Amino acid sequence: MIKLGVNSVLFKAFSFTEAARAIRLAGYDGVEISAIKGMCEHLDLDHYADQKNEIKEALEETGLELLATEVTALDPQRLELAFSVAADLGIPIVNVGSGGKTGDEATLQDSIDKLNKMSELAAQHGVILCCKAHVGASIHNTETTLRAMDAIASPAFGIDMDPSHVYRAGEKPEDALPQVLSRTKHIHIRDCLGNGPSPGEPALQACGRGDIDLFAYFKVMVDGGYKGAVNLEVIGPELSMPQAVAIAAESYGYMNACLKQLNAR
Repeated sequence: MIKLGVNSVLFKAFSFTEAARAIRLAGYDGVEISAIKGMCEHLDLDHYADQKNEIKEALEETGLELLATEVTALDPQRLELAFSVAADLGIPIVNVGSGGKTGDEATLQDSIDKLNKMSELAAQHGVILCCKAHVGASIHNTETTLRAMDAIASPAFGIDMDPSHVYRAGEKPEDALPQVLSRTKHIHIRDCLGNGPSPGEPALQACGRGDIDLFAYFKVMVDGGYKGAVNLEVIGPELSMPQAVAIAAESYGYMNACLKQLNAR
């Protein structure tokens, strides 16, 4: 069964405990705990010891699993700390972006070199480092993702395949996914209305509201044997609890229905 979760950044106006309760009520199996510095640190890596009990108590209360964490930055010191914390909490996946600049060969090679080194460090901690194609970054589409896959042999490196970024790069996600599925260890999911560069206001990122053929994407995922987590990631301004819950619940209903139709839930 493919597990569904929510990146807790959707609930950045609230405590992790409040976020976990809302995510569980919406029907999800787990949570991707946000460690995004300057945006949402439900997992504050620098003060993890002070948060550990709260996080564990929230998980025990709700029954949610920690499916991943998102750190974003490719800073070696921060990632080493993230790997250590992830190992302690039993988080299998640490998600980052590549950084760099689209179309800049030098920053692309620098990003690949950093990912290569950091994946070796991730392996020492028993976790997997995943990177996704991101609008504006050095790794931004399938071509640049494949270059990273070819250059990084470590089994502790994987692809975080986010259809909304690939869609805004001018590709059809359902056509792009088979090309990278062999190394895909995590999936960020959201919809997107229009070509961007922004994915749109949070409500329009709810699965089923935009232009991406997410059912076709899920079909490719299931037919290809993907067994990892799918985490809803909605970025934007702070939302009220009713607004955030509406997006989470609507997306869960859509995704769960798609996956049931495909016998994957």
